[in-house]
Amino acid sequence: MNERIAIIDGIRTPFCKAGTDFKGISAQKLGALVIREVLERTGISPDLVDEVIVGCVANPFEAANVARVASLMAGLPVKSRAYTVSRNCASGFESITSACEKITCGVDDIVIAAGTESMTNIPLIYNQQMTALFAGLMRSKSIFQKIRTLATFRPHFLKPIVGVMCGLSDPVCGLNMGQTAENLARQYGITREEQDEFALASHNKVLASRDKLAEEIMTVPVEPDYKTVCDRDNGPREGQTLEALAKLKPYFDRYSGTVTVGNACPVTDGACAVLMMKESKASELGFSPLGFIKAYVYEGLAPEVMGLGPVYAISTVLKKASMQLDEMSFVEINEAFAAQVLACLKLLASDDFAKTALGRERAVGVLEPERLNVNGGAIALGHPVGVTGNRLVLTALRELQRRQDKYALVSLCVGGGQGGAIILESAA
Repeated sequence: MNERIAIIDGIRTPFCKAGTDFKGISAQKLGALVIREVLERTGISPDLVDEVIVGCVANPFEAANVARVASLMAGLPVKSRAYTVSRNCASGFESITSACEKITCGVDDIVIAAGTESMTNIPLIYNQQMTALFAGLMRSKSIFQKIRTLATFRPHFLKPIVGVMCGLSDPVCGLNMGQTAENLARQYGITREEQDEFALASHNKVLASRDKLAEEIMTVPVEPDYKTVCDRDNGPREGQTLEALAKLKPYFDRYSGTVTVGNACPVTDGACAVLMMKESKASELGFSPLGFIKAYVYEGLAPEVMGLGPVYAISTVLKKASMQLDEMSFVEINEAFAAQVLACLKLLASDDFAKTALGRERAVGVLEPERLNVNGGAIALGHPVGVTGNRLVLTALRELQRRQDKYALVSLCVGGGQGGAIILESAA
């Protein structure tokens, strides 16, 4: 990049488990809330925002191009532009890196990069038999034709297709995301006890960081009656114990598996947005940035081991920036599954894997527990898939600011077999 791309500020909603506080709020409404809040907190005129880019995996069927709908709901003028991006779990990253590219190329000066996801409201879908019956009824021209069509109905036609389960499955390898985590646990010897210990640590870190995380969270009135508000994440468990985690049965491989709902991220609703522009534009407008995007990459790998994506992406982004893992104040590896993060830690420290898979002479490096996911992660907070990338960047930049350190690295695995990583630079 010829000039550093600045992130001025950002905000997110609390992250809420599906079916809880945000069950009555659509993805477009969640997106509009954070976009509006960024405008209010930064004081930037909506007329100066050239474009809004929003990551979303489950784009609502009633709000095609959810970015445009959310931006107009947030009060941006009709002349502003907006589009939606989807790179599965890296959709939030994609909104930010797409904004980098648009700004660097001179297409845009000022961009709001956001993510929004209402996993609660991913719909149930009629199966093919029921869909065909409805189509037959629509084509029927007489009452007798309608009766003949209705006579073909069978009770199993009413068995729905669960949209969220389809979205969390890979059509190429035929596995859902939990099954890919089981692959890694078996292949790299990750025990159930190790996974549960990691999950407990995630909850404890988030609980210890409540006050810090509150700085990035807006208060949201709870619909439909607006009698209460939600002002903090509702996933972290007070008093979580290894004994309680150990009682949970494997979810994806019920006979010999080790991945449970306790050592995996929950299905979650939420939204997050950040304001981005060139460093010179920030100076012109009198903004003091939170930090800058130094480098970013995406890498591809086999879908059945998609959880290793951060290893590939971290290796490549460090090469691209001519940096070492030890130069990072801390590193975020999104906690889709405990088994997945633990496998990544093993392979980052493996000379053999570096030589055979990464084109390196030696391991990427050892990532000590005290430098990993320092404020907890998605096992406790949740993983609204289109939003997590934005949240990782915002949380990391605020933590860098508090520490007055220079660099942090954020990464995540991507369903379908990809990995993404971004190196962040503080404004200090």
